[in-house]
Amino acid sequence: MKGTDFPVSRTEFRSTADYEAAMRDKRKINRLLETYDTAKEKGTKDLYRMMQSGEIRFETSLGKRFDDAVYDLYQTVGAKEKQEAKKAPAKAGKNSQSGKKEVKALEDYDPEMRKQILLEMKKAEKRRRFVIRLFVLVAVAGFGYYAIYYLTAGRNDSRGQDLSQLVGSDKLVGMRQEEDYVATLTDDSGNVVSLEVLDKYKTLYNLNQDLIGWVKIDDTIIDYPVMQAEDNSYYLTHNFDRKEEKAGALFLDCNCDIIRGNDNYIIYGHHLTSGRMFSKLGEYESERYYEKHPYIQFDTIYEEGTYQVMYAFRSRVYDADEVRFKYYQFINAQSEEEFNSYMREMARESFYDTGVTAIYGDKLLTLSTCDYQEQNGRFVVVAKKIR
Repeated sequence: MKGTDFPVSRTEFRSTADYEAAMRDKRKINRLLETYDTAKEKGTKDLYRMMQSGEIRFETSLGKRFDDAVYDLYQTVGAKEKQEAKKAPAKAGKNSQSGKKEVKALEDYDPEMRKQILLEMKKAEKRRRFVIRLFVLVAVAGFGYYAIYYLTAGRNDSRGQDLSQLVGSDKLVGMRQEEDYVATLTDDSGNVVSLEVLDKYKTLYNLNQDLIGWVKIDDTIIDYPVMQAEDNSYYLTHNFDRKEEKAGALFLDCNCDIIRGNDNYIIYGHHLTSGRMFSKLGEYESERYYEKHPYIQFDTIYEEGTYQVMYAFRSRVYDADEVRFKYYQFINAQSEEEFNSYMREMARESFYDTGVTAIYGDKLLTLSTCDYQEQNGRFVVVAKKIR
């Protein structure tokens, strides 16, 4: 068994850090397999003893798989030795008297015993080859998925750049009537107010009228269109072009209304191993990262906006009957008291104090993504509109 016979699949690991740890384990395994020849009984025994000594420690499940494989091979060798000891005649002599174990060649056994030994050796070899083939198949499938995943991610990144370049473009403007870009509403005073899609977003709006804005955090990969559907599931699995894609798209909660406005806009996005979408939100756990990225640009298609980060915290999706703070239900506060209650809960959960606060009447932005530290976990960043 060569070192390259023991593969590692990228898809087993949730993060780049986990994958890198697995690769360190793989290098340890390769060195062991180069040192100990597991095709021979002595090599298998010596490797097993080394593993049992505790001198070798692994960081990931790859090491456990390797340990299990070594154990299986050792058990096969042990079973053969027990059968030999049971059938071989006892011998007295210098070796037995001195307590030394007698080493016998295959030719020393009778024909029937040789037959049994050879049969066991063939079984052991078949098992070893089966284990190797199984590992190779898993690796091929894993690396195949890995390649397809990152190839798709690369294409999607390219598409994202294309969309970004269309912001401000007049390439498609004129394909729709001007009134198609205008939304009207009646304000609290009874006045009719007209909102027009900003010129820089008209081109993208022509491509997909589900577009409701754009979110960007400087010096990060977060620079994407924001969509909105009639539910919160469609854009989990569809991209800007309405094509099915596991990465989905960033989308505004279906209960939010960019025309009338809300106290809190909530935008959701996937946490992907490729680092795309909202994967980097988790970096806000570090106050130092926050200090380098304190502002979020979120434009609706009708209005530009800059937000300052206030809170970053972990939460989860709770059962409907659980009486807990559920950040994802905060879209509009019914009173100043309710608004302040939300602020206190978020401040309590936040990793650090940014010094940024909000009062009733301020407009907020919440970015939410999955967090894998617990079941149904979420990582949340909340910001206040400052202009």
